[in-house]
Amino acid sequence: MQNVLKINNKSINLMIMLPNIYYILYLQTLKRNYKKTRSGQLLFVNLNSMKAGIVGLPNVGKSTLFNCLSNAKAQSANFPFCTIEPNIGVVNVPDPRIEKLEELVKPERVQMATVDIVDIAGLVKGASKGEGLGNQFLGNIRECNAIIHVLRCFDNDNIVHVDGNVNPIRDKETIDIELQLKDLETVEKRLEKVNRAAKTGNKEAQTEKALLDRIRESLLQAKSARTITPQNNDEEILMESFQLITAKPVLYVCNVDENSAVSGNKYVDQVRELVKDEDAEVIILSVGAEADITELESYEERQVFLEDMGLSEPGASVLIRAAYKLLKQQTYFTAGVKEVRAWTINIGSTAPQAAGVIHTDFEKGFIRAEVIAYEDFVHYGSEAKCKEAGKFKVEGKEYIVKDGDVMHFRFNV
Repeated sequence: MQNVLKINNKSINLMIMLPNIYYILYLQTLKRNYKKTRSGQLLFVNLNSMKAGIVGLPNVGKSTLFNCLSNAKAQSANFPFCTIEPNIGVVNVPDPRIEKLEELVKPERVQMATVDIVDIAGLVKGASKGEGLGNQFLGNIRECNAIIHVLRCFDNDNIVHVDGNVNPIRDKETIDIELQLKDLETVEKRLEKVNRAAKTGNKEAQTEKALLDRIRESLLQAKSARTITPQNNDEEILMESFQLITAKPVLYVCNVDENSAVSGNKYVDQVRELVKDEDAEVIILSVGAEADITELESYEERQVFLEDMGLSEPGASVLIRAAYKLLKQQTYFTAGVKEVRAWTINIGSTAPQAAGVIHTDFEKGFIRAEVIAYEDFVHYGSEAKCKEAGKFKVEGKEYIVKDGDVMHFRFNV
């Protein structure tokens, strides 16, 4: 059986710690996820991936940040709309746990969890009416599952600000208002259809109308849809079906100068005060310094640079993990001599759903999951020793996978 896939003339070993008869299923899954570009290159595409979109006004550092995260080279120019088509980067999620598993298992290869980051064109006032690249921007952000909102929190006369001066509060409000106006348009169009059905006594329509009315009232008060908490499961399903932009979870990135990378500055303080009631994380990042770090060739050089700045790790690593969390993702591991791999699942996934991430047949024919907690695996050092210590568990279809579980699946198709 062939277990090597040719990708851009390079041979990649596909074998992992799974029963031999199912190697081919894993192979087919990977082949299905590779898509050919116009130039003929093959790129890996996670067909079920969750995306976090980087948004903000032009020239706040979005594309430079994207380049730091993905090592891609999106055009980074000092004029509005330099990013017209969204750039998508598949970014490894930094996780010291997989390094520890590699140390213990000594596999042939290691595959980290990933998160998709999308660099979206800068938005300007009037975007909800199509100004600038408004329609394109709003369409691209609607396709994302979460928002990374970059705010300029540094002074630099050499970098043009579209509104003439640095004011992150105004900048945030500009983005918020445009997104809220677009959502208001969506809500009012939906209300036009629902109102007629609600008047006839249709209970489902009345439930939907009540939720839409609450959202509309919030938007009219310049509050985003995410401030509305669904009251029950039906409302949760409805809220998701509306696909409102301002209902998406948000993370704020304050782009500061190098000297403010550790503790922030007056602009960061303003942002924190403004969003304190939003239940949103605020991350301080010196995007310019992060760009310099990515240019350094050796790990030692990067560590010296970070120490000089007073940082223990790149801010980009902090941001990637925060984006992963924002998307409500978590990781489980498979660990064998062929491969140690981090698999991404939604928080709250059952064991069969986790198995389905490897291949749909794993979920369909699921029998049981063999589970070792990450902490136990590291403490005892191997699967065999975990079994001896009674830390090897067999779980059924109802098991909710915990972050860091080391798992094997038994199934029959």
